[in-house]
Amino acid sequence: MSHQIALSFEDGVTRFVECRSGDTVADAAYRAGINIPLDCRDGACGTCKGFCESGRYDGGSYIDEALSDAEAAEGYVLACQMRPQSDCVVRIAATSDVCKTGAATHKGRVSAIERLSETAVAFSITLADRAALGFLPGQYVNIRVPGTDQRRSYSFSSGPNAAAVSFLLRNTTAGLLPTWLRERAEVGAEIDFNGPLGSFYLREIKRPLLFLAGGTGLAPFLAMLETIAAQGSAHPIHLIYGVTSDADLVEVDKLEAAAARIANFTFACCVADPASAYPRQGYVTRYIEAGHLYDGDVDVYLCGPPPMVDAVRQHMQTHGIEPANFYFEKFATSGLVTAISESHGGRP
Repeated sequence: MSHQIALSFEDGVTRFVECRSGDTVADAAYRAGINIPLDCRDGACGTCKGFCESGRYDGGSYIDEALSDAEAAEGYVLACQMRPQSDCVVRIAATSDVCKTGAATHKGRVSAIERLSETAVAFSITLADRAALGFLPGQYVNIRVPGTDQRRSYSFSSGPNAAAVSFLLRNTTAGLLPTWLRERAEVGAEIDFNGPLGSFYLREIKRPLLFLAGGTGLAPFLAMLETIAAQGSAHPIHLIYGVTSDADLVEVDKLEAAAARIANFTFACCVADPASAYPRQGYVTRYIEAGHLYDGDVDVYLCGPPPMVDAVRQHMQTHGIEPANFYFEKFATSGLVTAISESHGGRP
């Protein structure tokens, strides 16, 4: 029996490798041409130390100088000793370049274009080799705008097991990809992207979750919810989705479908425009309640435009909110990611 291991590198590149029964992570990586740094294969040097974010494994044998008992209890592993017993996500303490690898290129054709409103558009790609693409829910790719050498970054809005991969974009007049979709794209058009990329992705669920989405920053959460619906969760999950205007409020039907499939998932939407007729007006911070925070025993995921992300972070600092873990990602309206996620709090 084999398992899929997601290797997450320091520069945001993620590569998936197949780990055969009895193999170590280092064995699987080297077989795929990925050179995880190591100076021994005996658990003695600690050079290949990483962190397992999810999955079951046998940590193997090693000396305390390479990996202490305290580190092992937190989830740190040695790639030369770790033998997976399920699919796993492992953070590698090196860049993809150092490991002689990089983001993969995937090619396909546009299979659907849906104009959700005057300000939002969704589209899907059917890949030439769907089995070759693995990604973690929440990650993004760099899509090449057809007819140009320009690439723009967009998060998957579909789950990792969807037959076609989908994306949610703000339909701006200045954005290269939205302009192409609006003016020239047709179903069947060839398109390619590099990835997956990014450290903003769903970790193993160990406590309640609070999702905060701004505008098309909803996309990675739709992918996360697809995964949670398939796997289940023993912990409550609440999402607050904020937009600027009524026209920006899209894909609510998918949130309703997720709520029907996930027993402990709830959500609330809000519109900042004071002229909106929507029942909840104002910004996301207005609707963060004490009950969503579990006295800090909560993991917070935040994705939206820079002003919204900065406002939420300032709100939390001002009110002394210290979640167990805080992951966030900013994006520009052009589709360029301007900051990757960070984790604060650090509870495993």
